[in-house]
Amino acid sequence: MDIFQLKRKKAFRLSIVILVLIIITFFISLHTGLTKLTPVVVIQTLLGNGTDQNWVILVDFRLPRMVLALLIGAGIAISGVILQSISRNALADPGIIGINAGAGFAVVLYMFLFQGASLLSGTLAIFSLPFVALIGAFTAALFIYLLAWKDGVTPTRLILVGIGINAAFNAAMVVFQLMMEPNDFTKALTWLSGSIWGTNWTYVLSLLPWIILLIPIVLLKARKLDLISLGDSTSIGLGIAIEKERFILLMFAVALAGACVSVGGGITFLGLIAPHLARRLVGSTHALFIPVAALLGSFFLLAADTLGRVILAPAEVPVGLVVAILGAPYFIYLLLRTP
Repeated sequence: MDIFQLKRKKAFRLSIVILVLIIITFFISLHTGLTKLTPVVVIQTLLGNGTDQNWVILVDFRLPRMVLALLIGAGIAISGVILQSISRNALADPGIIGINAGAGFAVVLYMFLFQGASLLSGTLAIFSLPFVALIGAFTAALFIYLLAWKDGVTPTRLILVGIGINAAFNAAMVVFQLMMEPNDFTKALTWLSGSIWGTNWTYVLSLLPWIILLIPIVLLKARKLDLISLGDSTSIGLGIAIEKERFILLMFAVALAGACVSVGGGITFLGLIAPHLARRLVGSTHALFIPVAALLGSFFLLAADTLGRVILAPAEVPVGLVVAILGAPYFIYLLLRTP
């Protein structure tokens, strides 16, 4: 049996373990919250034998929030995989190099321009926010790419320019937030901190097509990512149009991050941790570690959301803050280990 077959078996076994952890966390999360429900009540309610009140709590409030956590976690993790691979830098993350900030700025600008208007409520707003966030994310990516271009785009310049763009968009967000009405300011602040509470199945439907469409395309690009990770000279020698492929893959990363930010807000470090751990666990073959990274991202975000609901109950800690608190030390650890 060759090495690849052994790695594939290891990746499969690891995926099963993570899936089991997700299922366990999912059921713990179902009966965790302001209204505590026992496991028996949860099962009875899901089988249609519970009260109307418990049905509303579980199906209309908790389930869509948990499904969103799984989708957002997978999307941000794979966005991080792409960014780390095309930049060949383990510290790359859509929340660090400006992609999330660009998406967040577009949403804040949208909220500022239409504050108090009907465009900010209802189904129209829910389905329009991913497109608004994508415009902001693509704008940030365009700035990053253009400013990093100098006879091509080097990975180091991509990261450094991205950090600068991140700071610029964050500063611009603060300016528009300060000009908002108090209620809209509070909404924007809560959303930017990374929060998936107050969601419903419409939010799930607004994000689901992006995840279903983009993740399989990225998996089809796994071989290209393998070659790009080898370095520009090697990739060109193997017949890869390096600038074209890097730009296309960057657009996929931007689309995934933008769509996830539109419903989940600013969640940083998840796109850093999940790909890095997946790579360490199953190796650098993208066809193997992309699915593992997606599962890890889903598990981490679901676990963080569950923790955020109980750590200061009855108050809730936004999931983005929980991820940041847990992820910042790991980022510093990676920074210290990077030569």
